[in-house]
Amino acid sequence: MSDLTDSSTWQELKQHHDRLLNVSLSDLFKEDEVRASSFSRSVADLSIDFSKNLIDQDVVDCLLKLANESDLKNKISAMFRGDKINFTEHRAVLHTALRDISDQPVFVDGVNVKPQVQAVLGRMTKLANLINNRQLNGATGKIIKNIINIGIGGSDLGPASAYLALKDYTNKDLVVRFVSNVDYSDFYNAVVDLDPAETLFIISSKTFTTEETMTNTQSARLWIVDALGESAIEKHFIAVSTNKTAVELFGINLNNMFEFWDWVGGRYSLCSAIGLSLMIAIGSDNFYAMLGGFNKMDQHFFNSSFDTNLPVLLALISIWYGNFWQTQTSAIIPYSYNLARLPAYLQQAVMESNGKSVDINGNLVDYQTSPIIWGEPGTNAQHAFFQLLHQGTILVPVDFIGFIKANNKDNKIHHDKLMANMIAQAEALAFGEKQSLSQGDDLSSRHQMFTGNKPSTFILGKKLTPEIFGELIAMYEHKIFTEGIIWGINSFDQFGVELGKKLAKNIYQEIISDSLLSNHDASTVSLIKKMKDV
Repeated sequence: MSDLTDSSTWQELKQHHDRLLNVSLSDLFKEDEVRASSFSRSVADLSIDFSKNLIDQDVVDCLLKLANESDLKNKISAMFRGDKINFTEHRAVLHTALRDISDQPVFVDGVNVKPQVQAVLGRMTKLANLINNRQLNGATGKIIKNIINIGIGGSDLGPASAYLALKDYTNKDLVVRFVSNVDYSDFYNAVVDLDPAETLFIISSKTFTTEETMTNTQSARLWIVDALGESAIEKHFIAVSTNKTAVELFGINLNNMFEFWDWVGGRYSLCSAIGLSLMIAIGSDNFYAMLGGFNKMDQHFFNSSFDTNLPVLLALISIWYGNFWQTQTSAIIPYSYNLARLPAYLQQAVMESNGKSVDINGNLVDYQTSPIIWGEPGTNAQHAFFQLLHQGTILVPVDFIGFIKANNKDNKIHHDKLMANMIAQAEALAFGEKQSLSQGDDLSSRHQMFTGNKPSTFILGKKLTPEIFGELIAMYEHKIFTEGIIWGINSFDQFGVELGKKLAKNIYQEIISDSLLSNHDASTVSLIKKMKDV
């Protein structure tokens, strides 16, 4: 056993799980008249109601003890002050510095990074304002009004999901699209109806070597050059990268490069220049409002006691289910169509961060780490997989996410029905509905039984604004961090994405060449041969 699973607190939590196995949520609510308020917390513009979870105060107290025993408070301070907590890559983890627009210094290797952050934000603002004011011209003199972001992973999921989330705040005179997949259809569909003379590509890649991104970038270059000539590159390409040499070799003027830093992980990079396409789409004022929301949650996470700390409480609930109830998945169900890409965004944020099987000491863990994250927006999800949530054989904790007010004035009827469904689903999962089976009744009524006792957490915001969106994403970021600290893993490297990419480069060469290397298994060789025979 590891030090974590051998600890007295861990063993106590196992006993609490056994104690609650035959206790229903209905019982817990009957026993505690103030349960709903006791297990609710609010900060800024967000609140969470976690009363419909399979917990009581003894469980919460024990989970809080687990957090304290992990030295979480000191680990939070270490991240915020710029310690190199990403020890496998010898890097600081400072996405929090990106959204702190105060003059409070933050040091990495003895250098205050805040002036660099402010300088890049200033350049982003200048470009965004030029485009929104129709003052940026392409090579032919036509006004730039089409923005295509090319990236993958955090360089796509961050700005793409945020763009959809904040669609109500976007400049409707602009076309903003996102290309990520190496499948040519993704690039083709993004540009097929656009005028190259009016199009600006933003190439978002930390290393400027990512295979999918660079393949799409080469296609973008051909598309521009075929239409406008080689000299048009300077007017139609922007780079967001840390690799000046590669950017310059591609032909992009370094004046058109926006830098970010190796202490910004890709999946935490939305507030950096990776968010340039988003700033252009929603305008600099809204982008700064979003940064303010991120920072508001950062400060809450840094300053609040664990028993009132939203990210910490969410992390502890997740650990409770994954490690003691042995759930393997967690559903994210936003009751907001604009948050349709949030589950995908959180899939990367959670599973790339905490999908680890080796602890910080290099030992294989003997406990489950990251859950599988999945989900779709309500109410569509209700007519898809909610059957399994209500009557299936596996336990799936659910995060419901919704907003008190609609973004559109004419939307009240729709919005009230939407939120009624969200509230109803949480109630139905928790308490169910049991059909009576008196003698002589049709036993088919068994199929209409809802046992309840299905846990959920209710996350409620005032309205889906840029600021509240920032609060929401930062809350999940810090939840992930907290889980990683308690599990004793490094949440900030991602070596697991590398092997398949490395093998793909070799296999691609084998597909396009006349020779076939033999250092593959029989199945792989057969598949390569099929591709070569086309």
